Parts: sequence; C-alpha cells; structure tokens
Amino acid sequence: MNLESIQAPERKLQAVQTLERKLLLQTYERNPYLFVSGEGVYLRDENGVDYLDLLSGIGVSALGYNHPAITAAIETQSRKLLHTSNLFYHEGTADLAMRLTERSGLDRVFFCNSGTEAWEAALKLARAHAELLRSEGKNIGTRFLALEHSFHGRTIGSVATTHKYKYREPFAPVMPGVEFVRFNDIADLREKFSSDICAICIEPIQGEGGIHPVSKEFFAAARELCDSTGALLLADEIQCGFGRTGKWFGYQHFGILPDITTVAKPLAGGIPMGAMLATDEAARAFTPGMHGTTFGGGPLACAVAIAVIDTMQKTALLDHITETGTYFRNELERLASKHDAIREVRGLGLMIGVEIESDEAARHIANRMMEHRIILNRTSDTVLRFLPPYILTREHVDIAIKALDEILTDMTSLAGQKPVGGHTHG
Repeated sequence: MNLESIQAPERKLQAVQTLERKLLLQTYERNPYLFVSGEGVYLRDENGVDYLDLLSGIGVSALGYNHPAITAAIETQSRKLLHTSNLFYHEGTADLAMRLTERSGLDRVFFCNSGTEAWEAALKLARAHAELLRSEGKNIGTRFLALEHSFHGRTIGSVATTHKYKYREPFAPVMPGVEFVRFNDIADLREKFSSDICAICIEPIQGEGGIHPVSKEFFAAARELCDSTGALLLADEIQCGFGRTGKWFGYQHFGILPDITTVAKPLAGGIPMGAMLATDEAARAFTPGMHGTTFGGGPLACAVAIAVIDTMQKTALLDHITETGTYFRNELERLASKHDAIREVRGLGLMIGVEIESDEAARHIANRMMEHRIILNRTSDTVLRFLPPYILTREHVDIAIKALDEILTDMTSLAGQKPVGGHTHG
C-alpha cells in the first residue's frame, strides 16, 4: 500500500489505521485523527482543519509548532553534524550543560534520550552513591521510597517506582526494594524512612497522578530525612520542569534543592531528549563505564535544546507562563463556580488539572472538546489535563473556556439539572 497515492483524506486516515493495526505493537489507543502539520499553538489534520492544542504532545512542544528558532537550529545543525557518539567531543554538550546547571542550582548533567531513561539513570546513581557511602563506612541501604499515585516511566526500574498497579502488574516481578508513601503524609514518610533507604522519589507536581502539587512541608521533611542519613532526594521534573510551572524547575517554588533531578519532555521542543542533573556529591558515584548512552546528548538535540532555552530567556517566557497560567486558572475557577461537574481546579503555571465529577463525564467533555477542535486529555480517569505550549495567549484561553462552558451547560441541560455554585476550589 502506498499512502502517498491515496488522495481522499478520509481514506488516508483509514489506510494508516489499517496498517498500524497490522504492523505495530498495540500499545496505544489512538484517537481517530491524522495530523500532518502545525503552526503556533495549532495542529492541522489531513483535511486542512486546525485544532487548538492544549496538550502539546503531552507537555513536549514547549514553543508550539514550526517555531522559527527551532526550525533554524535544526536546519543549521543538520547541515553540520548529526551524530558522533560519546567517545568524542562536540560543541553542544558543554554549552547546554552550562545553561541547565545555571538554572537548576545543580552541578553536573547526564544527557539521554527520554524521561524514563533519565529517571533510570537517577535510580542507578542513587544506588551507586549508597554503595560509595558504604565503602566509606556509612550505614545506608539500597531501598527507595516513592509516593502513591506517582508516575516515573516504563522501564523496569522506573515502573517499579510508579505507583499505579496496572503499570507494574503485567511485568512482575519488577525491581525490588521500593515502598510507597501516602501522598503528602509526613507521618507515613517518617515511619517508613530508615537508614535502609538510599533515596526518596518525588514529583514536585504529580502529572499522570492528576496534577497534584506536593506540599512544601512534605518536601521539606523529605529533604531533612535525606540529610540525616546521606540518602538522596530525587525530584522527577519530567512533566513539571523546564518552565512548565513558571519557573525553570518545579522544586524552585519550594525553595528546596534536590540532590538529583530529571527533565525531558519540553527540553528540546519535540526532538527526543532527556537529562539527569545532580550535585557534585551525588555525581561522584559515577565513574567512566558505569553508565552510558549511544544517542544521548547528540549534536542535533543539544542545538535545539539550546535554542529553546535561549528563546525562553530572550522572550521572558517564564513570566508569560505565569501570567497566562494564572488567567487560565482564574477562568477555570469561574467555570467551577458555575458548573457542579467541576470538583476542583489545581496546578501551577501552564500545568493545570480540572477534576470532573465522574470518569464518564470527563471522557464526554474530552471528546466534545475534540469536536470543538480543541485538544486536551484525561489523566487519572477524572482529571482534564491542560499542558499547552508556553506561547499560549489569553485569546486562546478564551476560546477553550467558551467551548468548555458550552459543553458543561449542555451536560447540565441534558441531565435536567440547574447549575449550582458554592464549591471550594484550590
């Protein structure tokens, strides 16, 4: 089958669906849309119809689509050098590492290809650091504490620290030595912590778990406990980091520095890239040959990530994220006071979750928003997740709010109920 020979757009979508069902491992339940291009905050389908993208490829396309800084970086670097391997130097790694360490407060960087690889590296470094401390006479074990509702990735180590049973059960037994702590429960954290713990794993804002910020008190307690034994504090910033919340890193809202953090999704604006950042103390546990990657930190990915960072800096994009995110949340709060279907609005910057009264209602709203040509998704079944490009404007927010208001009003009318206010939203 030659897809290029198919002229009718609807037939091309059908042809792609048929081929994927035959040829791909069935790991995704795709939505029946075929996108062929993008511009700004919009994706365009095979029929030439534009969709306002409030998900940005699950938090990846930080500068939207066809951004001139990204396309220029790709074009320039692709004419020079795509790959050398990590056996040699190239110009991009040190430049990018400098930008990341300056903004994170951490000292060293390991580049890789994805978020789960970055988290896997963090777990390995935590174990290696504990072994180093034991060799120096300290009493520290090999176990991890992670949080309930956490999501850290799908490799065998990352999934072991991911709480939802459905992600771990098919691959049991996963990596042993992980215990889960109740979210934001300081007493449970203190009870489960001991010298046997080599690291505490935290998402400053849980993404897949439903856009739940960790409390400052819980984060501070985790830092205190780690300091008491030499265990490492690991901050997973794969979804909430790199500007998403209005600061370069989510932990900066708490004034608490982790020993290790991981970033990925928006780092290179759509080019696959991840990074693990660490303090000098944590990083000393890795020596040449202990860990590596063939493609990580390649010239193309580094060039694009540098372009993303520099563009964010030059355009004061963090301030824009904060201002637009505040406006977005305020407008969602206004809808929440009008529609009982909304239980809670939460998040920071342009990482926003809207808790809906039921799984069925949330699914209906997400599907109807697609009919309005607006892209979002659900997480934790009942949460509408908004992770738009950082270049989103108030005008785009207004389009989304208008559509969401119409859908919620229609739902109320169909149910024969009158909207009632009075909820408390945080």
